[in-house]
Amino acid sequence: MPISTTRETASPNSNQTGCSAGCYSPVSLVGNLPDDPPLIEYDLNTFITANTEIVFPPLVPEIRLHLAAEITPIWQAIEIELDEIGTPPPFWAFCWPGGQALARYILDNPDIVRGKQVLEFAAGSAVSGIAAAMAHAAEVIANDIDAKAIAAAQINAALNDVTLTLSPEDYLARDAPTGCDIILAGDIFYEQSPAVEIETFLRREAANGAIVLIGDPGRKYLPIDNLQETARYEVPTSLELEDREMRDGVVWRVR
Repeated sequence: MPISTTRETASPNSNQTGCSAGCYSPVSLVGNLPDDPPLIEYDLNTFITANTEIVFPPLVPEIRLHLAAEITPIWQAIEIELDEIGTPPPFWAFCWPGGQALARYILDNPDIVRGKQVLEFAAGSAVSGIAAAMAHAAEVIANDIDAKAIAAAQINAALNDVTLTLSPEDYLARDAPTGCDIILAGDIFYEQSPAVEIETFLRREAANGAIVLIGDPGRKYLPIDNLQETARYEVPTSLELEDREMRDGVVWRVR
């Protein structure tokens, strides 16, 4: 999914254990952002379920997700926040073609993640992380710096009867969790500004021994050097989100 560059904070959950990346409960958000903006307080789960419906993504109908039926209403639902405090746009409310391609690849090739520790970077709806959990990964860390995305990941995991470890860490500023075997990154090269940092992080983790898989439908800022095409799928898309009704979702491995 498109990576958010604005951080919200989630509430620590002392009841979660076994999380190597830092676990947070996204049930509610009470956050003070820089420069003393207005205090936000509401139930994130209620917000998400009220503004989405349960959808079966076309490339991975085995998975159910809370997604926005249309792009305009969900944007309008957080318009005040967007204007007043710069909260991230609701990228988590859509199942982007790169993420669907990753999820399809994992479900078709479960041995890649079985028994492994998996990090889904910039998880959004967590579609590929959920696929990894369904394929019996030992642990799946759903990581996103947007608190609403973390909440959506938790709701979607429960909808599919899988467990995700939740992490709001900014991994562009630090290494991935120790022992991370697989890193999944779907539809993250939308914008030029974070693309270099994202590429640096992913290549560093690949050099450290992780299998790094990128799902991408031809985004402008995808780095083209030292990538190996692993799989390609035709993904039905919405003209509200894309410039065509079908995109090639390609799974790349970082070399």
